[in-house]
This record gives sequence, structure tokens and C-alpha cells, in this order.
Amino acid sequence: MGYNARRAALSIIELFLERLAPYGLKPVDFSVMSTIRHNPGVTSRQLCATLNLLPPNLVGLIQSLESRGLIERKPHPHDGRAVGLHATPKGQALMVQAERTATELEIEKTAKLTPAQRKTLLALLQKIYL
Repeated sequence: MGYNARRAALSIIELFLERLAPYGLKPVDFSVMSTIRHNPGVTSRQLCATLNLLPPNLVGLIQSLESRGLIERKPHPHDGRAVGLHATPKGQALMVQAERTATELEIEKTAKLTPAQRKTLLALLQKIYL
């Protein structure tokens, strides 16, 4: 199972790297930006837990995304010690395009599956890691 999952992932990641390069996003950047976009105010701690990232690795990534004007930090509304991360309008616009591109490539790479099979595959994969 691991072999087949890895082969499928590699075939998608190769195309992902190629198609997302114009946006300046690597897979981890895309994951972080997508999580922030869909969860405004998420904290760094929550990002690390959700995406299985080590805090030291996230620090530089957050700084890079912030320096590109894609995210901003705002005080957390419920925890005075925490800072929430938010996509800027520039980051929102970038992710709308990047997520559309990612969806298109996933549909392209799973063209041999019916929509129902695609949905089932996604649900089964999520049962493994969620």
C-alpha cells in the first residue's frame, strides 16, 4: 500500500511543482497558505499540529510569506499571548489562482477515475492521516 501511495503521490507532486512554480509556491508553502486562507486567525501552533510541521521550520516559512506580502499577523481575539495569521488581499488572490491550478491538475491526474471514485479515494486517504 505504501509503495502505491508513494507512486501516486510522486506523479502528482512532479506536476504540482511544475504548475505551482509560477506562483512561487512549493508544496509546504501551498499547504500553509491554504490552511491560513481557509482558517483566518490560525496560530503557528495550530499550523504545526495540523500540517505536522516542526516549529523551527515554520518560523522561516512564515517570515518568507509575510515578507512577500501574502500573510499578516494580527492579535488573536481570544488569547492575548497568541498571534493569528491571516492571508492579505494579495495572498487571497494568489491562493484563489493556485488552488484552482491545483484542483485542475488533480482532476487531470485522476482522469481515469469517476467523480464518485475520486471522492471515495480522497475519503479513504484522509482516513489514513486524519
